[in-house]
Amino acid sequence: MRLSKRGEYGIRAMIFLAGSMLGDHVAMVQIKDIAEQERIPIKYLEQILLTLKNSGLLNSKMGVGGGYYLARPAEEITFGQIVRILDGPLAPIRCVSQMAYEPCDCPDENICGLRMVMGDVRNAIAGILDHTSLADVYRRQEGVRQAAEAK
Repeated sequence: MRLSKRGEYGIRAMIFLAGSMLGDHVAMVQIKDIAEQERIPIKYLEQILLTLKNSGLLNSKMGVGGGYYLARPAEEITFGQIVRILDGPLAPIRCVSQMAYEPCDCPDENICGLRMVMGDVRNAIAGILDHTSLADVYRRQEGVRQAAEAK
């Protein structure tokens, strides 16, 4: 798995949006504010956020006071979901993918050493990304920020 710029920008925008949620209060965030704060080209960000909206992770409201907001609580959105939406399967090779499996051309897939190791890699990546929520990362980020400010 390699995280593309699209995936990187999407995750950074989603973390930013997670920070805009205050308890049960949902704050609308304008795309220009995300782009400016995260240094993401606005036209590219528009495409990314539209993809995330069409996948059900974001909602938006048009007009004055409108913007983007998380469709679910930050605790319920994982990095694995975001990466799969923006960059596709996590597996380094198709024959170990759970979403986009394709048979490989090795003589025996059941005893293929490459497949075994790449399956372990996929499971390790998925284990971390699927158990890390936006809220987890936002809290971690804020903890580091507060510790740095305290120095």
